[in-house]
Amino acid sequence: MEPNQSIDVRAHNRAAWNRSVEQSNRWTVPVSTQAIERARRGQLDLLLTPTKSVPASWYPDLPDLPVLCLASGGGQQGPLLAAAGAKVTVLDNSPRQLQQDRLVADRDKLSVDLIEGDAADLSTFADRTFGLIFHPCSNCFMPSIRPVWRECFRVLRTGGVLLAGFANPIRYIFDGERTENGSLEVRWSIPYSDLHDLTDADRKRMILDKLQPLEFGHSLADQIGGQLAAGFIITGFYEDRHADRVADPLSGFIDSFMATRAVNPAS
Repeated sequence: MEPNQSIDVRAHNRAAWNRSVEQSNRWTVPVSTQAIERARRGQLDLLLTPTKSVPASWYPDLPDLPVLCLASGGGQQGPLLAAAGAKVTVLDNSPRQLQQDRLVADRDKLSVDLIEGDAADLSTFADRTFGLIFHPCSNCFMPSIRPVWRECFRVLRTGGVLLAGFANPIRYIFDGERTENGSLEVRWSIPYSDLHDLTDADRKRMILDKLQPLEFGHSLADQIGGQLAAGFIITGFYEDRHADRVADPLSGFIDSFMATRAVNPAS
């Protein structure tokens, strides 16, 4: 099926995530002051994927390090990294998500720069600006991800680290409505797109009318191969799954999220 060219993905997903803040989606709930205080003491607990904490060994030295939290609004990762001493910029497509970061920064007296923008267009930043990019599971809401990896590589310093979480494309081969009812029925091929694969009627009924974000199931060739093609060396990897096996039946069978640690190497 040809993609629906009349839908502005970025505008739709911005509105959907703004609404998710109002609905207290777990990724939009600001961290507590207690969590901020623990981060100030060096006890950093961040998520790239649903449940597993990022290993402490994955972080570079954070004090005074310029950090970009990419598509990472919501009052969680950015403020915690700032509390750990980093100089944090949060870029996100949703102004309401960014407001959650502002809430925590004001509440706990943190310095965080907030920018509304597109993860595939980091032209506002000069080459080699950051020492760390923190990019939790969010590129499933982006139609194309290789430009994201290329931009990450450009704005990272030599030796800079990219920490990224993303969905295993196996999550997108199943019929979504049947999966919600506990039936794993294979229906789609990868790469998957809510724009390309759903009928106009199903897209309207399942996504547009409910103001749900449009999603895209990217291949591992684009997720992992795309990082390598951009110039990164991958130095760490782990997998994860949802804790609630009823709400997410696939998690009863397989880890369907993954995280990578990648480095911009010396030339």
